[in-house]
Amino acid sequence: MELDLNKAKEFYKEMLLIRRFEEKCVELYSNQKIRGFLHLYIGEEAIAVGVMSALSQEDAVFATYREHGHAIAHGVSAKSMMAEMFGKMEGCSRGRGGSMHLFDGATRFYGGSAIVAGALPLAVGMALADKMMKRNRVTVCIFGDGAVAEGEFHESLNLAALWKLPVLFVCENNRYAMGTALKYTESETDIYKKAASYKISSKQIDGMSVMDVAQAAKEAIASIHKEQAPMFLECLTYRFRAHSMFDAELYRQKSEVEEWKRKDPLTLFENSLKDKNMWSEIDRAEMEDEIKNTIDEAVTFAENGTLEPIEDLERFVYSEASHG
Repeated sequence: MELDLNKAKEFYKEMLLIRRFEEKCVELYSNQKIRGFLHLYIGEEAIAVGVMSALSQEDAVFATYREHGHAIAHGVSAKSMMAEMFGKMEGCSRGRGGSMHLFDGATRFYGGSAIVAGALPLAVGMALADKMMKRNRVTVCIFGDGAVAEGEFHESLNLAALWKLPVLFVCENNRYAMGTALKYTESETDIYKKAASYKISSKQIDGMSVMDVAQAAKEAIASIHKEQAPMFLECLTYRFRAHSMFDAELYRQKSEVEEWKRKDPLTLFENSLKDKNMWSEIDRAEMEDEIKNTIDEAVTFAENGTLEPIEDLERFVYSEASHG
């Protein structure tokens, strides 16, 4: 795809914002400001930024519990996200969901899900509703390689293909799921071939390259609108941090992690911009200052937020009709 300077700045700034947001989350978690589970997106930023660049405001996104990057790239505010992780009512899920359950109806970001593969049938349902209502929308469903071992993966792909639904399935294949190498769980490790077996057009791409992801996503969205059928992208990527903050990370060698860090999506994109003689037009220091201010404001907003009153803790547990 063609890349102008404004788009280059947008891509780089969004990836950098996600990286710095996640680094701040590590600090806050260590200081016990953020509690519960925390799954970091560091190393995978190119996928969220590339995929979201191809979407319209009408398109919906379903994601995994490693969804901070997806939410940021889809327009969910850093303030509401940070407040959510602090458990404050000003959070995007009123402080009830935390890191794994970010939700923002205004941007059609329909959440992270703590259940592996849990978003797949939900995305199929949303796409089916759009088709029945004749809405010109696409639903994007993002999941990890660990979801491929679940029944929902196969059921959802099969129904999407049978019913010709407008779904873009995006597999973030970081090779280890929660903590087991893919070769030990899948007889076919090229996941896109599994999608092809359901007669879904599928493609494997470099998930560390924001340009490759953006181009593939753009083409996939165009194809979904034209063919009225699902598409599947397998993005080969790597998380630089452990599965979660509780993970001892005994399943992979430190040398392997360091080798993958040489493929850092930020560094790769920076080098690409240098090759195009565009990097000199980007003020990295200015971006860093703007991002720091954004994150600092988000933390202050979260710290000054309000906790749910104890008398309201049962609110939303049951519908009002169920009390009838």
